[in-house]
This record gives sequence, structure tokens and C-alpha cells, in this order.
Amino acid sequence: MLDIIELSRLQFALTALYHFYFVPLTLGITFVLATMETIYVVTGKEVYKDMTKFWGKLFLINFAIGVTTGITMEFQFGTNWSYYSHYVGDIFGAPLAIEGAAAFFLESTFVGLFAFGWDRLSKIQHLISTYCVAFGSNLSAMWILIANGFMQDPQGAVFNVDKMRMELASFSDLVLSEFAQAKFLHVVTAGYTTGSIFVLAISAIYLMKNRDVAFALRSFAVASVFGLCASLGVVYMGDESGYHVGKAQPTKIAAMEGIYDTEKAPAPWAMIAIPDSKEMKNKFEITIPYVGGLIVTRSLDTEIKGLNQIRDENREKFLKGRDALIRLAELRDNPNASRAEKEAFAENEAKYLGYGLLFTQFVPGSDKNPALLLGATEEQLKAAIEETTPRVGALFYAFRLMMASGFLMILLFAVCTWKVLRQKVQPGKSKLLKASMLALPLPWVGVECGWFVAEYGRQPWTVYEVLPTYISHSTLSVGDLLFSIFAICGIYTIFIYFEAYFMVKYAQLGPSALHTGKYHFEKLENVGDK
Repeated sequence: MLDIIELSRLQFALTALYHFYFVPLTLGITFVLATMETIYVVTGKEVYKDMTKFWGKLFLINFAIGVTTGITMEFQFGTNWSYYSHYVGDIFGAPLAIEGAAAFFLESTFVGLFAFGWDRLSKIQHLISTYCVAFGSNLSAMWILIANGFMQDPQGAVFNVDKMRMELASFSDLVLSEFAQAKFLHVVTAGYTTGSIFVLAISAIYLMKNRDVAFALRSFAVASVFGLCASLGVVYMGDESGYHVGKAQPTKIAAMEGIYDTEKAPAPWAMIAIPDSKEMKNKFEITIPYVGGLIVTRSLDTEIKGLNQIRDENREKFLKGRDALIRLAELRDNPNASRAEKEAFAENEAKYLGYGLLFTQFVPGSDKNPALLLGATEEQLKAAIEETTPRVGALFYAFRLMMASGFLMILLFAVCTWKVLRQKVQPGKSKLLKASMLALPLPWVGVECGWFVAEYGRQPWTVYEVLPTYISHSTLSVGDLLFSIFAICGIYTIFIYFEAYFMVKYAQLGPSALHTGKYHFEKLENVGDK
């Protein structure tokens, strides 16, 4: 039987994954462009202007389609997740509104100046416009990830008993959340890496074909150095983000690392494992001593809780959540309940309310009458506790695939930078250039796996330990969801096709697409005319 909740999740997941195909390149290539144009302004060498204009063409194609796919996601919060929008919209909507009203308009306005202002602005004015595009895209990502950070680690919110929803209590706590800021920096550095690999791979193709060598060598050099710095930043911020995940979401970090039973300090790291979520243990594993503690806790004297022990702790949270939900019903039914009683509930008991809401999924009728939770069987409580643990295998392998792609890119950038600094990069077929070309999919593999780990690992919560996914959705029919899923997948696949078509078209033309008369295909035409 098709489930409305699962279909709603599938629809949003597909939309997010499609959209995130475009986002990293938009985030990353903007600062690559700014770097190239800065060199042009400082040195006056026209080749760097041509580099900025050509790679800017590819950026503009990606930007236009990425914006289109992103708009759908914002509407889905209202169409598919209406109770979520009601319950936390006061908090979640604030950064999204700022993103749309400020960051996105900043980026969009200066994108026009970047594209059409070359002959209308001075060098410095156009350079400022390029930097505004770069900062605008990154500010846009920051506000979106602040909103997402709240879903991962709710900060700056308080429960309102009268309105039955969460409300914003501290905007500064929301914006300055350590979890959100680490996540933002991790995502944008991954974007910088994506932009660098994109330029590196296409430049490598030109060099292998011995085309537009001066242009390609300079593009290759900028991408190598910028990419090495960015990829090292990804690792650093990934470690920072993982540390905050370990503090805020111990269930997710245990699943990512395949830890079923608490690892005593110093904790090892499972490099390879075969997780068995039914038996709640690893059938096979190869571990590296001490590394797990350094990654997760940044120490050698702190244990890492296992999923079995976290489940034991969650039992108590469910019982407290049950009592909190019953107490909430009493307060709402009592017209004489004082403001002090409601504030005391919001401060002390409401933090377990999410577990009470999740418990109602397994006790029929308790969503209407919370008192029924008192009669819940041990099997129902056990089912609720098991629901708090995501499937380990998917998270474990997605996380390692993300890590592998990241370290491969660091290795590639390091070798390329070394060769660039020694002026050893030469046109023609070589292993280095071939490796650079073949590395093109790596950043997308990494970012899609990372996004999957972040979002799937949060389940069964829409807002971690505050709002369960199963009550966050809208009242839709299976037919509505199936139609929209097929429509979105069909339309977005067409978008990706056109993106690929135009990207390949202009990449094949190379800088000849600028029509300056200086590059490969134009020279061939001139020779043919003579």
C-alpha cells in the first residue's frame, strides 16, 4: 500500500537532490570567476578577461536552471508539509524570507550586471559586480542553511501552549547556531571545490586536445590552486560539522559510523563494515584504533554512544514525552490554567513533547486522546523506540563515499598545484590531464551523498526531537503525490538535459564562443577563408 508520508518524503527528497545538482556549481564557480577577474584587473592581461567571460557563460546557464528548480522547493513547504509550516513556520520562515528579499535579489541583480556590463562599467565596477554575485550566492546559501540548521539542531525557539506551535524566541541564537554555521561553511567550501573541478576538468580536455593552450593553462592553474585551498577547507569544515552532529544528533553520528554498542575510549573508526540493523550489530568490520574518538569527540578519553544504548535512553524520553503530551492536553482543556503553569510547561516539559507526538504514531487514537498512551503495550513502546534509529547501512556507506570522493579530489588538486608551480603542465595526453578530466563527477557524488546523510540521518524527525515527520505532512491524496512526483521528475530531467546540452555545446566551443577571433575554431575558419 502506498503511504502518503513516504510519498511526500520521496517527492521532497527527489526535488532536493535534483536542485542540489545545480547549487554547488553556482556557489563555487562564482569565486573562481572573481579570482580570474581580479587577476585581469591587476595585470591587465586580456586572457584573464576572456577566462572570466567564458566560464561566466557556463555559470549563467547553471544559474538560470538552478533558480528554476529551487523555487519549487519553497512552495512544497506549504503544499506538502503544511503542518510543519504551521508548527515551526515562525522560525523557519524568517531566514527564508531574508534569503528571498535580500540575498537572492542581491545575487540576481548583479548577475545582470555581470552578464551585460562588460562594455557599460569600468573594470573596477564590473569586478565589484562579480564579487557581489559571489557574495550574494553565498549569502543565499547561508540563510537557507540557517533554516536547515534549525531543523537539525533547534535553537532560539520556544513552545507556545496557546497556539500549539513553536515560536521564535531569539533570532541571534537561530542565526549564530554553531551547527548551522559549520554546516554552511562545509557546504560552500564543497561548492568551491565543485567549481574548481569543473574548470579543471574542462581545461584538461582542451590541453589534451592541444587547443587554446594559453587560455587552458591559466584556467587549469587557477582551478588547481583555488581547488586545493577549497578542498582542504571542506575537510576542516566537515570535521567541524561532524563534531557538532556528534553533540546535537548522537543517533545520526552512531549510524554514520556503524556504532551499535558504545565504544569505550579511545574509540576506533570502522573503515569498512557490514551493518545489520535487524540484529543491531556489524557482521564484519575493519577498524583503525583511536581514529573514531579523534573524529567524533576530538579526544582519546571520551566514549561514543552506540545505537543500542541510545535506544535505552530514548525509552525514558518517550515516557516523559507521553506525560508531557497528556499534561499539554490538560492545560488546553483547563480554561483556568495560569500563565505561570503554561510557561513552566514550555520551559521544562515541552522539550520531550516531540517524543510524545512520535509515540502517537504507534498507539491508535492517541493523537486525539493522549491519555490512551498510558495503556500502550511494551510492543508499541518498543516499535516507537526502534523508529528513532535510521537504517545504518545507507548512512554508513554514503558517508564513506562522500569522504572517499573528497580525499581523491584533495590528492588530485595537490598534484596539479605541484605541477603548476613547477610549470610542468604540458599540452598533450598525460595521466594527470586524464585524471583531471575523469574527476569531473567526483564533487557531485560527494555533495549528493553529504546531503543524503544530513537529511536521511535526521529521520524520523522533521525538526530533530521536536516534530516527527509523520505528522508534518499535508492532507493530500496518493494520486496528487504520484502525479506531482512524475511531473517534477519529468520536468527536472528535461532541465538537466538542456543544462547538459548547452554546457557541452559551449564547452566544446571553448573560448571561441566569445567571438573575439583569437581562439581555436575562429582561427580555423580564418584559415579556411584564406
